[in-house]
This record gives sequence, C-alpha cells and structure tokens, in this order.
Amino acid sequence: MVTFAMLGTLMFCSKLVMEALPNIHLLGMLTMVYTLVYRKKALIPIYIYVILNGAFAGFNLWWVPYLYIWTILWGLTMLLPRNLPKGVGAVVYPLLCGIHGFAFGALYAPAQALMYGLGWEGMLAWIAAGLPFDLLHGVGNFAVGLLILPLAELLRRLERHRT
Repeated sequence: MVTFAMLGTLMFCSKLVMEALPNIHLLGMLTMVYTLVYRKKALIPIYIYVILNGAFAGFNLWWVPYLYIWTILWGLTMLLPRNLPKGVGAVVYPLLCGIHGFAFGALYAPAQALMYGLGWEGMLAWIAAGLPFDLLHGVGNFAVGLLILPLAELLRRLERHRT
C-alpha cells in the first residue's frame, strides 16, 4: 500500500510541477506505466491521484470527469497484449498515450454537457473550443509516452528486487 500511495502522490506532484505548461504532464504516461506493471492494482495509485487532486484543488464539477477519464486510459492499456514485443510497444504505448491526450476534451465533454445542461451542439462547441489545448495535450502525451516502455521495465525490475 505504501508503494501505491507513493506512486499516486508522484502523479499528483508531477502535475503540480508541470502546471505552468498547458495540458502537458506525465499523468497519461504514469497511468500506462502503472497499468503495465501492476495491472488491476494500478487503479489504486490512479485514484489516489484523483482524490489528491480533488482535495487540493476542490471537489467541484471540473473534477467529476476525473473519476472516469484516467480509467479509460487504464482500460485501453489493459486491453493491450501483456507480452507486446518491445519494438511494437515502443510505438504503440506512446501512440495510445498521445491519442488519449488528443481525445481528452471529447472524453471530458459528456460530463460537462450533462452537468451544465449543454445540448449536443453546446457539447460540440465545447470540444471545438478546446481543440488547441487537446492538440498540445496529445503532442505532449506522445512525447512523454516515449518513456513508458523504459520506465515500465525499470519499475518491473525494482518490483522483482523488492520482494
């Protein structure tokens, strides 16, 4: 449990450190690394991050999509074959991480539309208004996604030596 608490706190601290950069962070990459190493148990540090984020910034309507948005990336990562060849993983992992960043606004929008009473057109306008940020988010996620494979391998080695 201490390991998962530390990993969730690492997610939260990494977000704080990188807040000056618009929508560029390590969260998608860390979500995928934790999922590749810990599988179902990766939900523990992911939701520690979500709770810390709400506790620090306030549990408000903006926070509600965080309850599912990281779980989508976790679920997609879980669907990938466990023993993906390294060469394939080096391409697939950053691509998935980048796609999640590009799609972040579209994934976030349904909850916003429901909470703020937006119709279909309002939701699409909300997505369109956020496209420049989603573009930055996707590119940033792809770039840090290049670290997924080496960090997952490192964390697996550390886990083998810990037990």
